[in-house]
Amino acid sequence: MATALFPQSPDILFGNLFRDVQLGHVFADSKTFVDCVPKLSPTDLVTLYESEKSKPDFDLSTFVHAYFMVPQKLADDYVSDTTVSTTEHINRLWDRLTRPEDAHVEGSSRVPLPHPYVVPGGRFREIFYWDSYFTMLGLKESSEVHVKLIRGMLDNFAYLIDTFGFIPNGNRTYFLSRSQPPYFALMVNLLAQIDGKDILKTFAPQLRREYEFWMDGQPKLTDANPVSKRVVRLSGNQILNRYWDDTPTPRPEAYRQEIELTEEATPLGVQPEALYNHIRAACESGWDFSSRWFTDQRTMALIDTANTIPVDLNCLLWQLEVTLHNTALQTGAWKMAYDDYDPVIKAREKAIQQTFWNEETGFFHDYDFVKGVQTEALTLAGAFPLFFKLATPEQASRVHDRLKADFLQAGGWVTTLSQTGQQWDWPNGWAPLQWVVYQGLRNYGFAETANEGRDRWLALNDKVFRATGKMMEKYNVVDAALTTGGGEYPNQDGFGWTNGVYLAMDKERKSERVKERKSERVKE
Repeated sequence: MATALFPQSPDILFGNLFRDVQLGHVFADSKTFVDCVPKLSPTDLVTLYESEKSKPDFDLSTFVHAYFMVPQKLADDYVSDTTVSTTEHINRLWDRLTRPEDAHVEGSSRVPLPHPYVVPGGRFREIFYWDSYFTMLGLKESSEVHVKLIRGMLDNFAYLIDTFGFIPNGNRTYFLSRSQPPYFALMVNLLAQIDGKDILKTFAPQLRREYEFWMDGQPKLTDANPVSKRVVRLSGNQILNRYWDDTPTPRPEAYRQEIELTEEATPLGVQPEALYNHIRAACESGWDFSSRWFTDQRTMALIDTANTIPVDLNCLLWQLEVTLHNTALQTGAWKMAYDDYDPVIKAREKAIQQTFWNEETGFFHDYDFVKGVQTEALTLAGAFPLFFKLATPEQASRVHDRLKADFLQAGGWVTTLSQTGQQWDWPNGWAPLQWVVYQGLRNYGFAETANEGRDRWLALNDKVFRATGKMMEKYNVVDAALTTGGGEYPNQDGFGWTNGVYLAMDKERKSERVKERKSERVKE
């Protein structure tokens, strides 16, 4: 990987200065400092710091603010017009959430990208991998200028694959040890809906490299060593995947919180290096953090992500394999399509059924491959087999019943049934999962329930926008009168994937209403 082209991660680049700033609480949010841009070269800054810090009148905060440009939250100063519709507000906001192509800046953690791109908003001032697919859903429903952004963002992700061999969590140097849920194939297919199937040929090399990244280590798997990087071999030679990041240190963007968490984890018998590994794997999952990853479904210090085979990840990789099959057909590589990809697709379909379905609960669960059992957690990840049409009709019916009885709340679908204070748990709802559940239910004919969840979610988005002028990162779907929270940082506004899912859902709702009116006129 060509990481030498870019500066090192801030914790390495600034050494003692980095640790002193983070542990000295110079900024309330650890991410602020790693996004700062130095005004001097890193080497000169470190030398200056070492010579200045021992002086009697030295103040660390003053030093940092003098020699670093401190980033502001994106769109934080945007004044919304709450008299317009939510759709109009979102379309006006796209430009505020769009960054131009980047230039290299010495000492900056930002990895430059060659084309403009949309960022989530708030403290998230860079492109994020899986966020971008849901953002694209909304850009597709906006103007041609915004559709052009989809093409540029997809080219940016192709550039990242060509440069690093994979798509990082985001375009920051401190994200270069991990990816995020593999939505690149879905992005390519989305653009193919706009520009035609030849797009598959355009991105064929990057689709293959994306797959190679997730399957790296598979040839090394044996009965004695059934796990390598992101690949796990189960009994019967079933090959599935997990999230993984083997860097045994705190994340730079959450340094202080993770140092503090070790104090809780150590008495429980958890070694710091293992803790950091599991935390980073959870960050690769995008669900950072959730009781889904905790061995007791309550305690963050008992996070166990890297030992979990997630149902949603494996559905996404099945879809990547299907896209590779279709790409091979599009390029005329018939033998590759049928001899290489077909057996792999069928094997994963079988493994998904055998590994994740629970006949007793009527739901799809994650799998703990160390203990050899399914995890107990019921989460919206269990809807992904419906989203990709991998469930049988009988399974889909039982998942529908469980979703309707337990997960559907006043403002949409709640993420899990556990209330832990983590942001990917009860009572929070997130736009990407609303879309997955909505489309998954519609795939199996449960339109009434799907539309009910959609309409509750859109109504909640509208209500919060009218009250605050903001589109939020996440929402309290259980009690809309309360502020959504939980996790290691406050709720953020902007917000890329919420905007995208809102526009996509609203488009479908409006289309249905047009059909209903036409049907009524025919009856008359």
